[in-house]
Amino acid sequence: MLTTKLSAAVAVSSSSSTLFLNPQNRFNFSKRIPSVANPSLCNSLRPIVEWSLSKRKMDASASLRAVSPRASAEQLKDPDQLIDSVETFIFDCDGVIWKGDKLIDGVPETLDMLRSKGKRLVFVTNNSTKSRKQYGKKFETLGLSVSEEEIFASSFAAAAYLKSIDFPKDKKVYVVGEDGILKELELAGIQYLGGPEDGEKKIELKPGFMMEHDENVGAVVVGFDRYFNYYKIQYATLCIRENPGCLFIATNRDAVTHLTDAQEWAGGGSMVGAVRGSTQREPLVVGKPSTFMMDYLANKFGISKSQICMVGDRLDTDILFGQNGGCKTLLVLSGVTSLSMLQNPDNTIQPDFYTNKISDFLSLKTAAV
Repeated sequence: MLTTKLSAAVAVSSSSSTLFLNPQNRFNFSKRIPSVANPSLCNSLRPIVEWSLSKRKMDASASLRAVSPRASAEQLKDPDQLIDSVETFIFDCDGVIWKGDKLIDGVPETLDMLRSKGKRLVFVTNNSTKSRKQYGKKFETLGLSVSEEEIFASSFAAAAYLKSIDFPKDKKVYVVGEDGILKELELAGIQYLGGPEDGEKKIELKPGFMMEHDENVGAVVVGFDRYFNYYKIQYATLCIRENPGCLFIATNRDAVTHLTDAQEWAGGGSMVGAVRGSTQREPLVVGKPSTFMMDYLANKFGISKSQICMVGDRLDTDILFGQNGGCKTLLVLSGVTSLSMLQNPDNTIQPDFYTNKISDFLSLKTAAV
């Protein structure tokens, strides 16, 4: 059986993930996961995992990647040079392809042009509210032809990660999140509880009241949740703190998200932060900028990471995701990051290139002619 070594790390960032596991409280599979002697010394770690992909076992050992200072980002002027230098474009969705439920101008024509040049297109989103199948329907509604195989959502990443560590079949996952996570867990054959149905549950505090929880919960997955409440915080806290070896997994730590195109809204990081605060445990983040999804899709498609360009609107997730994976990076200013934020002297995250929106691939080519 072929064994392939995969290394993944999350670079220094306020939103980067840190794994912290209690070495005294482990499941059987946890013997494969190294303990962290002093998490404060590490900005990012990945546990050793064994996961089956195309009937091959691949071991991922924990490693650290130091981010060296980068030169200031270069404004994209010659899109053909960038397009010709890579085989695959990975696109973030919110802020790059759409904002809320509104398609960003010029996206369909740009994607069609890249496909006509034989480029592979992959769409990676930290939004966990939908499954890959549900995202496929959203693309279709917006008039875009994207297959489910080209979509990688953090809801899927959470389920894929649990499968990769052979999560015990007799254990359950408590979900602080929405339907997308539940659907992906179900497809992966993993038992779960929680989710939207706990959104209406309340705790009636009275003298001597003690909240009960399922002691068979082996992992808590926290994602963006519009039904977030105190019941969920307490339930997740009890599972993580009291169930031996219970994992704390976050789909992402994004500070803001685009629920509508009118303004920014509090992101999944706010829900993760609440559970982190009550447990004093750092989550394992499976979404960007963690490279778990990068490793997964690189092996799925047989992609050389040096032949990938990551296109996104966030510095601390999309651009770090690409840089941690050894890819070229392009920042678009159609979402969260503005030009002033990029050029702020305090900003240490610099993409290879930046431009206003992905349709500049077309307008810049026309201008050059």
